[in-house]
Amino acid sequence: MSAPRPGSGPTAPLGLVCRGGADRAGPGPLWSDRDRLAAELAGLRSLVRGDGDGNGGDSDADSGTATSFRATVPSRLDRLAAACGLTEFERAVLVLAAGPELVAATADELLAHTGAPRLSFGAALAVLPGAHWSALTPLAPLRRWGLVRLLDPMSPTASPLMVDERVLHEIVGAGEPDATVAGLARPVPPVHELPPTLTAAALEVVTAWRAGTVALLTGPQPGTAWAVAGLAATSAHRPLLRLSGADLMGAGGDRAELLRRMDRETLLAGYGWAVDVDGLGGAEARVLLDQLSRLVGPVVVVGQVEASDLTGTPVRLPRLTAAERTAALAGALDQAGAGSAADPAEVARVAGVFDLDWDALPRVAAEVAGGEPLWSACRRAGRTAYGRLAQVRSAVATWDDLVLPALPRRQLGALCAAVRQRHRVLGDWGFADRGDRGLGTTALFSGPSGTGKTLAAEVIAGDLGLDLVHVDLSQVVSKYIGESEKHLAALFDAAEGGGAVLLFDEADALFGKRSEVRDSHDRYANLEVGYLLQRMEAFRGLAVLTTNARSVLDPAFLRRVHTVVAFPYPDAELRAALWRRAFPDAAPTDGIDPARLAAIDLPGGGIAAAALTAAYLAAEESSPITTRHVTEAARWELAKSGRTLAALPERRAGHA
Repeated sequence: MSAPRPGSGPTAPLGLVCRGGADRAGPGPLWSDRDRLAAELAGLRSLVRGDGDGNGGDSDADSGTATSFRATVPSRLDRLAAACGLTEFERAVLVLAAGPELVAATADELLAHTGAPRLSFGAALAVLPGAHWSALTPLAPLRRWGLVRLLDPMSPTASPLMVDERVLHEIVGAGEPDATVAGLARPVPPVHELPPTLTAAALEVVTAWRAGTVALLTGPQPGTAWAVAGLAATSAHRPLLRLSGADLMGAGGDRAELLRRMDRETLLAGYGWAVDVDGLGGAEARVLLDQLSRLVGPVVVVGQVEASDLTGTPVRLPRLTAAERTAALAGALDQAGAGSAADPAEVARVAGVFDLDWDALPRVAAEVAGGEPLWSACRRAGRTAYGRLAQVRSAVATWDDLVLPALPRRQLGALCAAVRQRHRVLGDWGFADRGDRGLGTTALFSGPSGTGKTLAAEVIAGDLGLDLVHVDLSQVVSKYIGESEKHLAALFDAAEGGGAVLLFDEADALFGKRSEVRDSHDRYANLEVGYLLQRMEAFRGLAVLTTNARSVLDPAFLRRVHTVVAFPYPDAELRAALWRRAFPDAAPTDGIDPARLAAIDLPGGGIAAAALTAAYLAAEESSPITTRHVTEAARWELAKSGRTLAALPERRAGHA
């Protein structure tokens, strides 16, 4: 970030500028600025008339001189002159050029003594003390910062000078942000306190500003990033304006002018800039950041960017600890008046599962104050748009729908316990203090197709009251180098924040064994697997991966799995249980014998499909579902794998 002009004057930050009601009502800063400006203008008018020494002559100001006004608290004009590095001559040009707008008689005096009703550079060189030709140049402060403009650019010395409206309002004490900038920007609310983890990140941003570099604030939670930016601005005593990188890039040929106006706002009112670069490509982000790095004011870039490709100071936002999340959620509930209704143990349990954006906490608290259960409010707030990468499935299946031997059922129950008790084991019992790797819960469900692996994931999500996010591997895996990793990172980050159960069906497509490196494709494929293994180990949520071919999985992946649940091919006893659950209570059946149907060699998925097909056949005939319908449907199901249906055993005596 560059200075206005080396050696031309002070360039220290302006700090916060008061915009409150006290600046606009009655005697105070507004009238003080006007009086002092009028006194200074009176002295310059005396020079134009040739009847004074520039100190105000016989003006109405009590002090009699403009200099004595400057000896008090700095006015807006004083701050502007210091920030822009104006010489005394340049300051006088600015004030006298504004004269016709401030005091009507100024135009008459200029016309009478210089031949034009507005000041020109030529007249200023002849009339004002300390004149220097360099003030006319485009890179000198008056023109560089757009304080004045030439009405006739073809004649720099003879052209009338017009003070920009934004500058005119500023020096009389009624300044508002530049209309062009204000149309694209909005204030970042000041933040005065954050948890220690985020406070440390905000101080890193301030440190980057003090070093004169752009802060690259990255992390999976945009709302939290903006809160950190707000705290950094508060710590640096800066008002912060937020702009979209897409808007800046869309400005095209006008971008240079827009950036110049942003610079002027920093000089006039001390603004810093927060730019959202989400949605920009890497090349666009690099171009924009190069231009932002030349701004006078502090800049923080927020968004998912590859910091290694950009020039600046990377600041990676860490996730809050479980204790910090609990305290933050409890604080938000107290502020919303819902603290007394929230059980502390429930708050800790919820905070152990959901890692919400900072700006989502007030919304959650307001919903709880309105009667919404805390868990459901956090679940809704944590939902995110996965786009084409995954789908959120409704988890309606229950434990009664799951037919498994005792051991895998016990393992599935332990997975639910790992999520429910995460806050106690990791936080209260101190396991998280040993490091942040391997703290998540990753389960591998292995077994033949149709044995209930996906159904089990749905049961777990439903039991926990969490969303089931079914990953679409066809959209995740990309032929372009690095894209698969980006997609997986986005999925893991979103699921971790919202507490969702992440389901990868056919995981061997992602976590297959790393191969011998024969060419660059093998090398990048191995790097991809390596990245996924590391990201999975750092994942703090619940990830479920299913496979029909456990033997092809990378051994390093298996070492990082928290639980491996084997789903066996159902024997006759389990098949009978599956047939008993295959037809809902509302479905009309006649003579269905689960023990006889158990002889059909189908897994759970095949049995469910056959039951549904049999129901359609019966409905078409307007009859109950019978064994005939079921066997016909089962025959078709077996044919999918090239098998035929043997004769069913005879009905047992006495079976209805």
